[in-house]
Amino acid sequence: MNPATAFAVTLVDELARCGLAEAVLAPGSRSAPLAMALWDRAGEGSGLRLHVRIDERSAAFLALGLAKASGRPVALVCTSGTAAAHFHAAVIEASEAGVPLLVLTADRPPELRGTGANQTIDQVKLYGDAVRWFCEAGVPEARPGMNTYWRSLACRAWAAAGGSDGGFPGPVHLNLALREPLVPDLPDAADVTGGAGGWPEALDGRPGGPWIRFPGTPAGGRVLELPWTERGVIICGDGCGDPAALLRLAEQAGWPVLAEPSSGARSGPMSLAAYPYLLDSPEFVAGHRPDVIVSAGRPGLSRAQLGFLKPPAAAPARHVVIAQGPGHWADPVRSATDVVPAVRLAGEPGSRAGPAWLASWRAADTAARAAAAGVLDDGEALSEPRLARDLAAALPDGALLWAASSLPVRDLDQQMAPRAGLRVLASRGASGIDGLVSAAAGAALAHQRAGGGPAAALLGDLAFLHDAPGLFAGPGEPRPDLAVVVVNNDGGGIFSMLEQAEFGGPFERVFGTPHGADVGSLAAAAGLPAVTVDRACDLAGALRGDGIRVIEVRTSREAGTALRRKLREACTAAAAAAG
Repeated sequence: MNPATAFAVTLVDELARCGLAEAVLAPGSRSAPLAMALWDRAGEGSGLRLHVRIDERSAAFLALGLAKASGRPVALVCTSGTAAAHFHAAVIEASEAGVPLLVLTADRPPELRGTGANQTIDQVKLYGDAVRWFCEAGVPEARPGMNTYWRSLACRAWAAAGGSDGGFPGPVHLNLALREPLVPDLPDAADVTGGAGGWPEALDGRPGGPWIRFPGTPAGGRVLELPWTERGVIICGDGCGDPAALLRLAEQAGWPVLAEPSSGARSGPMSLAAYPYLLDSPEFVAGHRPDVIVSAGRPGLSRAQLGFLKPPAAAPARHVVIAQGPGHWADPVRSATDVVPAVRLAGEPGSRAGPAWLASWRAADTAARAAAAGVLDDGEALSEPRLARDLAAALPDGALLWAASSLPVRDLDQQMAPRAGLRVLASRGASGIDGLVSAAAGAALAHQRAGGGPAAALLGDLAFLHDAPGLFAGPGEPRPDLAVVVVNNDGGGIFSMLEQAEFGGPFERVFGTPHGADVGSLAAAAGLPAVTVDRACDLAGALRGDGIRVIEVRTSREAGTALRRKLREACTAAAAAAG
């Protein structure tokens, strides 16, 4: 057995012992030992599933989706050179969102670096501070002690990625320099490694489990006891760590919950559907300044929400931030007064003699929802806000919905009714346009492997085109049940909502960016079925199907901007009048 093969087989075996269930590979030559070890390990009944993608960026976001939905580290493998650079966007998103990734980049050995050798770049600490841990593993050698080193290396990487070492989960980067030969020795090849059986020591793992066991994240940290006040609000952003606990706190305290769609907390009687419109109403906000704000996850979907988190000096609020993990919390407007791992009420809220606070929020929410419905249900046209509302309602219990980070997740935030049974995910760590088709496919694969139901993705046309390679997977690759719903307004619709739209000269070319792409033809090129839906009554039927399929909804950017303006005016007026 040659050193590169021995190292790859041992590393993959130890990661499997740690619990590795998913691996994503972008093919190449220098990574051949890892590719062959993963292929061999991912046999029938092994528990490890291998995914292969020809595009490194799509591979990286597929791994990100798998890890985000499963909550477990996923291995991501590529060859040397610019292949590793294409992982960078997904690594950043994983770092910001706390998604566990094991990034394994093959590299040239030291003697080839700095020489102009083919496919050789500086990969040492390539991702900078975006990883929880980096290790230049060293060139594998046929000498005693390698088995202990390689297996402990795998365990440490696993623990650092998953947070079982007490840290915040995220990406880990192992840079793996490999010398030729890069493929296993042929059966009749001469033994050049020495030692009994072709290796100087046994390469076995420890019986019954991984080389190093981590008991889990230490408990530690203080739990803040809050005195009860009637005027409290809970804000849940993307990646809220324990939404069930916050919903229980809200019911105990009688506080409204303002939950973004991908927080996991948009359900139950305390969660408000139309809260973005309430916060958009200056009259309502002026009369509803809280004494306490508890926030969790990564809030920040709208300027109004950020403004609410930063109250005026004349009406300061105590802002308690629930940390996402050790050393990681979100405080985008720097208004936090406390950062704690958890919070609970000190004692009971007493007589709860003043329910007017919660009742006022609920009345305004009901009025805003009714106003929105009056605007959206005027006719059968499937506008973008109506599509978001109807899609979230049409998916069955147990389904997953992946939302793009631009207008789709904001339309969901404004229109999605609170409901249990629907899991909403999004790349809100860095909120990029990158890899959303692949990330949605990865999340759907993990969701359905765990017994979940069908999945859908709500994407804009630019996000869809940006990850067109994510539509392509070779024969035999695992494929999810995923309806990719594409809002096609021929460009970047969100810019029509921003100040840039006032500059008519450059706007269309440098912000609107019309492309004229044929969504159906692109889907057909990938061998996927596609259908165009115009009427709201046809959406439910279009969602039915198997495998990956594309549903296109054609809209107008100009009409969408006018509709959203009309919605805002109607809903904020209704909220102000009711609240």
